[in-house]
Amino acid sequence: MSNFPWLTVAGAVPLVGALAIGLTPGRSAPGSDGDRRARDLLVKRIALTFSLVTLGVTVAMALRFKPGGPRFQFTQTYQWIPQFGVHYAVGADGIALVLIVMTAILMPVVILASWNDAEGAANPAGEPPPRRSVKTYFILLLVLETMMVGVFAATDVFLFYVFFEAMLIPMYFMIGSFGVGQRQYAAVKFLLYSLLGGLLMLVAVIALYVYSTSGGRLGTFLFLPLTHLVLSSAAQKWLFLGFFIAFAIKAPLWPFHTWLPDAATAAQPGAAVLLVGVLDKVGTFGLIRYCLDLFPNAAHYFTPLVIALAVIGILYAAIVAIGQADLKRLIAYTSISHMGLITLGIFAMTSQGQVGATLYMVNHGFATGALFLIAGFMIVRRRSQQIADYGGVQKVAPVLAGLFLISGLAGLALPGLSTFVSEFLVLIGTFTRYEVPAVLATIGIILAAIYILWMYQRTMTGPVRDEVAAMPDLRARELWAVGPLIALIIVLGVYPKPVIDIINPAVRQTLIQAHSTDPVPPHPASAVHVRVRAASATESGSQP
Repeated sequence: MSNFPWLTVAGAVPLVGALAIGLTPGRSAPGSDGDRRARDLLVKRIALTFSLVTLGVTVAMALRFKPGGPRFQFTQTYQWIPQFGVHYAVGADGIALVLIVMTAILMPVVILASWNDAEGAANPAGEPPPRRSVKTYFILLLVLETMMVGVFAATDVFLFYVFFEAMLIPMYFMIGSFGVGQRQYAAVKFLLYSLLGGLLMLVAVIALYVYSTSGGRLGTFLFLPLTHLVLSSAAQKWLFLGFFIAFAIKAPLWPFHTWLPDAATAAQPGAAVLLVGVLDKVGTFGLIRYCLDLFPNAAHYFTPLVIALAVIGILYAAIVAIGQADLKRLIAYTSISHMGLITLGIFAMTSQGQVGATLYMVNHGFATGALFLIAGFMIVRRRSQQIADYGGVQKVAPVLAGLFLISGLAGLALPGLSTFVSEFLVLIGTFTRYEVPAVLATIGIILAAIYILWMYQRTMTGPVRDEVAAMPDLRARELWAVGPLIALIIVLGVYPKPVIDIINPAVRQTLIQAHSTDPVPPHPASAVHVRVRAASATESGSQP
């Protein structure tokens, strides 16, 4: 089984599931409403089954990963377009592996939570949404999973670019066709921002290929050979910017963030989970994998600028989140603040900072995913996204309120929950090299406590509003959807070591490639020795 194509299978299984759904009878098939409901139920079960199979494949793959082995494992390389040096090349280091596993965990959760999203209920304005195809919705989900696995697994830069852009298509339709409110506006804005970044990255990708042909060599897009490419300082800076802007938009990093609140607010909760839980991580993953590994000198040159943008994003998004009246929009701004913290850890160029940032990507996907899903369950019941329309929910739906509180406390990095470990490592890793940015970023923790606890207070506590008095608690399907995420938030908060052990070797390789080492703090004894010598010299000098 050592040569088993794990990554290809993990990416192909959901695609096969999408094909299987496509072969089932559609809306135009004859039959009664009962027949239609039976066909829709079959589609949902097929989607859930294939997502669970994908999860099983990725878990089996993760168990075979050897942290002390080669950097990239489960590798496959086949010529795709030999005339231009393009390959189908996949492989996973520790950073990519944990993000692939996170994706595989979130997908069945999202499918369960989105069980009725396509046929849908009334939107927050009270108007029924247009009837959409259940088949199409779940096909889009499974195709998106294939793209997300591919983008983390690709070790050919051109292949990565293909997956990077292809992800936009299913997400565009999931927002524009199945969303609520200003869904077309949000979908177009999401697409235009992403295409702008993608076009800039395409220019940089083509330039990399051209540089790889210098000296009469055959051009290549393979990642490892490109890490040894010798580039001038100016070329590195321009190529770095091409990749960086694309990833900063995808993350999103301030000031490229404005598409996310609109997209997350308009998307169905399940689509919003994938948007902020996985698609955003492609941006921060790209910063580590491509910006640091391919352009180390340029990365050091632009580090002060990136750290400044990250700190601004942390504080700005947190402050804006406090003032939000829309539940989903508030959670979207919290995500922007957290992505700034992840970027700060990446560009601190320390092992603690980058391990914390990678772990934060995983933990943020689970914590924010749980928060979005529970908020979605509330919106379905109340038919409103406005925080002011809630109150006293914990008295009528205590399980929903309790899980919402745990998810919220994970959002503010409460000790004992998964995000605390990540945030602590990021701040410690940053402080050892950049003290002022680390102190400013710490203010984000205080602001997080304000927006999370105030949101909980306004929605869950106080007198029970008449409109929520009959609100049912979480049902079995909803508990199966959000329960695994809550369990992971607690388990990884208590025992994150297995995930950190997988991440550590990949981070060490990245720091070596980026020509960066951890700063060595001065030993206290050295400082004492210096003071003693200075005092002795002073006394000697004062003697006649």
